[in-house]
Amino acid sequence: MTDRETGPQPLDGRVALVSGATSGIGAAVSRALAARGARIVALGRRRERLDQLCASLGPARCHALAADITDEAQLSTALAALPPAIASPDILVNNAGVALGGALSQEADPEDWRRMVDTNIGGMLNLTRLLLPAMTARDFGDIVNIGSVAGRWPYRSGNVYGATKAFVHQFTQNLRADLLGHNVRATCIEPGTVRTEFAAVRTGSAEAAADYYARPNLMEAEDVAEIVAFCLTLPRRVNITMLEAMPLSQAASDLAFADGMAPAAARRQDGGDAPDGTL
Repeated sequence: MTDRETGPQPLDGRVALVSGATSGIGAAVSRALAARGARIVALGRRRERLDQLCASLGPARCHALAADITDEAQLSTALAALPPAIASPDILVNNAGVALGGALSQEADPEDWRRMVDTNIGGMLNLTRLLLPAMTARDFGDIVNIGSVAGRWPYRSGNVYGATKAFVHQFTQNLRADLLGHNVRATCIEPGTVRTEFAAVRTGSAEAAADYYARPNLMEAEDVAEIVAFCLTLPRRVNITMLEAMPLSQAASDLAFADGMAPAAARRQDGGDAPDGTL
């Protein structure tokens, strides 16, 4: 029988767990999905922010879940304690992520690298592994991973952050392959610059963040939320595997060149080691 559903499909009766729901894209996604009928499990570390979000959506529409996604044991315990009506989310939005430092690789703080890997990769894997088996068992669900254009387009100081988002991209593609034959969709959304708390966290400076965002035509968190909602409300015969979205004022552009760099051959003439260790 042919599936003849057309147009946006409602999310009534569905339960969506959104990580990183305390601010920015996560909070906006929670609001957008709730507006389309979903019940939200808002996951994050800042309980007061989660409570504010749920108060704005209403207790019947939103449940606050305070937990650290990098701690698998804590996360498993928190999920097991969810009320029965929302105990098995059939939508997972892996949004939580962090960009730290902004230094070049040779100058970076290894603790920043570790935290980005633990959160952007480890946290996503923890949530996916905990929720996916129930989705495949009932043969219904959606996983949306929030990646970044940084995972596809390199830039100076992007090093480990960009690498973690490349992992998100490839993991989603491999997840989609593993789910072939199941009614469980996997999608990677890769935004460019979005006006959120992101830059302030990365730079540690509200002033630097304000300067960075002082550009016209950047995306807002609500724009990304609408993209997520679009993917989730398409007829189920459609799986948006990957979607890249750039602000109007941003593009992947010229390759970088090191102006004023001395010829590499001059390094040996200045006393540097030759490739074979001779002078």
